[in-house]
Amino acid sequence: MSFDFDTLHSRLGTGSTKWSRYSQHVLPMWIADMDIAAPPAVLQALHARLDQQLLGYSMAGGDVRDAIVADLWAKYAWRVRPEELLFLPGVEPGFNMALHAFVQPGQAVVLQTPNYRPIRLAPGHWGLPRIEVPFGLINGEYITPMPAMREALSGAGALLLSNPHNPIGKVFPREELLAVANACLKHGALIISDEIHAELCFDARRHIPTASLSPEIAQRTITLMSASKAYNVAGLKTCFAVVQNAEVRERFNQARCGMVDSVSPLGLEATRAAYSQCGDWLAALVQYLQANRDYLLDAVKTRLPGVVMHAPQGTFLAWLDCSALGLDDPQQFFLEQAKVGLSAGIEFGDNSQQFVRLNFGCPRAMLEEGVRRMEISLQKR
Repeated sequence: MSFDFDTLHSRLGTGSTKWSRYSQHVLPMWIADMDIAAPPAVLQALHARLDQQLLGYSMAGGDVRDAIVADLWAKYAWRVRPEELLFLPGVEPGFNMALHAFVQPGQAVVLQTPNYRPIRLAPGHWGLPRIEVPFGLINGEYITPMPAMREALSGAGALLLSNPHNPIGKVFPREELLAVANACLKHGALIISDEIHAELCFDARRHIPTASLSPEIAQRTITLMSASKAYNVAGLKTCFAVVQNAEVRERFNQARCGMVDSVSPLGLEATRAAYSQCGDWLAALVQYLQANRDYLLDAVKTRLPGVVMHAPQGTFLAWLDCSALGLDDPQQFFLEQAKVGLSAGIEFGDNSQQFVRLNFGCPRAMLEEGVRRMEISLQKR
C-alpha cells in the first residue's frame, strides 16, 4: 500500500501556529508539527464522528483504551491494563501535574540538556530548583554522563526524561536507559518520561518505554504518550499517561486541580483510529522521514559549510551546530538572510546560542527548498 507524503498542503490562513509566526515569505521549519497530512484512516474516522452531529463532553471508552493497550503490547511488548491510562489535553500539562503532585518544596528536578523548552521551564512553575545534566558527545552520539546524573539525582524529587529526545533525536538504548532509571530508584526520584515521539525511530531502532524495564521501575514512573507527533494530530490536544502504580495514579489524577480538563471527542476518536488502523501508514512515514533525515545529513555536509549535524536516531528534528559559522545569532541570520524560520538553540538551554533546531517532518520538496535557501544565504556572506 502506498501513501502520499509529497503533496504540499497550503496552511496559510488556517490558524496554523507554525505558519502564522512569520510572514508568508518565510519557510517555517521550527515547531514540532509536520507538514504532512494526517493518516487517511484518522481523517475518515473524524468525518464519521462528525456525522454523529453531537460533540458534547466525552470520556475515553473501552474502544480507545483497548486500542492503546494493544498497540503498546504490539510495539513494545509492554503489558498495560486499560485502567492504568489517564487522558489529558497534552503532555505538558501531564509533567506539570506530576511535579505539582509529587515533588516537595526545595527538592530539585533533574533534566538533561539541551531539552524541550516546556520541560526546562516546568520546575520553575512550582518554585522548584532545576538541575541540568548536559549530554556528552562521543563519536557523534549523545551520551548520558552517569556520574553527573547520579550526583544530580541525590536528594532530587524527580527526573524529567525525554525519550526519544527533543531536540537531539536520541533514542535511548536499553543499557543507558536502565542505568538512568536505576539511579532514580536508588535516590527515590520519580521518573516522569515524555515519550511523545516513541513511534518515530530510525535505522531499525525500537523505542523502549522506561516503565517497561522492570516492575520496580514501573512503580516509580509516569509515562506520557500521544498520537499527536507520529500521526500529526497535535491540534486535537489529546494525550494519555500510563501510571501503573494505583496510588501514584490516584494522586496524579487529583493534581488536575480544576486546571487540566478532559479531552475532546475528536481527539479520542483520532487516537483510537491511529493506534488501531494506521500501522502501514506509520511504517511508510518512518521510512519517508528517515530518507528526509539522510538527505539533510548529506546536504549539511556538502552544501552548508560550517554547519554540523549528528544523525538523529528518531523524531523529525535536527539539532544543527552552527558555531563554526561565527555568527552572533544563527537563528536570526537564517531568518533574515534565508527566510527560513528555525528554532533558536537558546530555547533548549544552549547558552552559546550557536545551535538551531530544524524540523524535517515535511514533504521532500519543502525540505529541499529550505536547504536551498540556507545554502544561498551562506554563499552570499
